[in-house]
Amino acid sequence: MTSPTRPPRADSVRNRELLLQAAEAEFAEHGAEASIADIAARAGVAKGTVFRHFASKEELIAALVTGHMATLTEGAAGFLDDPDPGLALLGFLTLAADQRQQHDVNFLLTASAANPEVARLRDELFGHIESLVARARDAGAIRADITATDVFLLTCAPVHVTEFLENPPPDLWRRYLGIIFDGMRPEGASPLAMPAPKWP
Repeated sequence: MTSPTRPPRADSVRNRELLLQAAEAEFAEHGAEASIADIAARAGVAKGTVFRHFASKEELIAALVTGHMATLTEGAAGFLDDPDPGLALLGFLTLAADQRQQHDVNFLLTASAANPEVARLRDELFGHIESLVARARDAGAIRADITATDVFLLTCAPVHVTEFLENPPPDLWRRYLGIIFDGMRPEGASPLAMPAPKWP
């Protein structure tokens, strides 16, 4: 008879969360060059503790990305129940930009793209975006030639443009999200210069 699986100890759960927070901060400051030793020091744990939770730096990066991807995927699924398709799509774009403002994981997503769980969540998220875009198109809330790929690529744009300023106000991205979303509306739309790229 096999013994029942024990739940993780509270200190183990706490250490894992501390490591994820420390890793995100280190990667934000130092990019891919962030070291396991510095992550451990920031978390206040021994280096060996990192490897008890994550077999490699790549596994740690994947854990960070899957956490954020899961939040976006769950959020996108929730907006599918909104009775107003246009507001649902805008709500998702707002959530995505707000996540990007708080957690800059763009390069981490690229670094962990080959991870099966990251790839699964990314494709699930894209499927929800396809549904949000189709609903908004059918309702006439956005122009007919906007695709899910367009929207997926634009999720980071409102925050990215503000990074060219030295000290942008924290909510300045909301101005550019408004400009971007207005550009999706059918009123006054002119033909786009290029077709949308294929996914992925």
